[in-house]
Amino acid sequence: MCAKLMKTEHIEPSKLDQPDLLDIIFHPRMAEPSPLSSSATALCIDLPAKGVTLSCRYHHVDKESPVILHFHGNGEIVSDYDAIGGEFIAVGLNICFATYRGYGNSGGSPSVSTLFSDNATIAAYLLDYLKDSGCTGALFAMGRSLGSASAIDLVTRFPDDFKGLILDSGFADTLPLLRRLGCDFSEHDIAETDCFNNIAKIRSITQPTMIIHGGSDTIIPVAEAERLQAESAARTKQFHIIPGADHNSLIGVGGSLYFETIKHFTDVVTGKNTWRQRRKTYKQKRDLSGS
Repeated sequence: MCAKLMKTEHIEPSKLDQPDLLDIIFHPRMAEPSPLSSSATALCIDLPAKGVTLSCRYHHVDKESPVILHFHGNGEIVSDYDAIGGEFIAVGLNICFATYRGYGNSGGSPSVSTLFSDNATIAAYLLDYLKDSGCTGALFAMGRSLGSASAIDLVTRFPDDFKGLILDSGFADTLPLLRRLGCDFSEHDIAETDCFNNIAKIRSITQPTMIIHGGSDTIIPVAEAERLQAESAARTKQFHIIPGADHNSLIGVGGSLYFETIKHFTDVVTGKNTWRQRRKTYKQKRDLSGS
């Protein structure tokens, strides 16, 4: 199933689209698609003007459950999340794992210039797909590491389409991150406002926001998550640190609690975890046990 764009959005070049910087920002890994699980559907989004197809995967539990649009981290690919998709299904969440150009079996080469427009195309495609499939669950944007820039940008630009934002190991500022990764950008005339600009964008996001971060993350230290939390304009915010987890072991250390925490957040946002609902559930269980 492919979506064809009717026209191509004009894309301004980014100051980050320099070969030495792109080598740090993106680490695309090509791979043939793995077999689909019974709950997964392959979604391909065709960009005809560029001859690029983005290959995503949607894991479906039911039509009424919340839907998460997830953007993975650098060096990862969609098929890496096959088993994780099952964990989201187990707690009652639908999830679509999105990707970038040049990753997995998606075509093209990644760039900062095309990243955000591609993300918007994926979101538009998913919304149409969900509508055509009769899915009515609330849509959430989620990003891990590099993907945090995608999720933040989407919620900033399309606030009516997303009910909430979830950040896993997200970064606040781009230039300090590039510096920690060994990039020398002194030859480039680049300010933080020329970059992903996550901090400035999150200041305009009022949708409920949840931030999860590893307590031992040295690539993107906890201080980055704390800044995002502090600058977020959301009135409903959750902030979770997983002790002992580094940048690449958040799920491994957090285990089932990682997925349960995300489900709890979506329940709060969608009104399924209010005190009235908990009281109703308690009464129902009490009545059943007494019958």
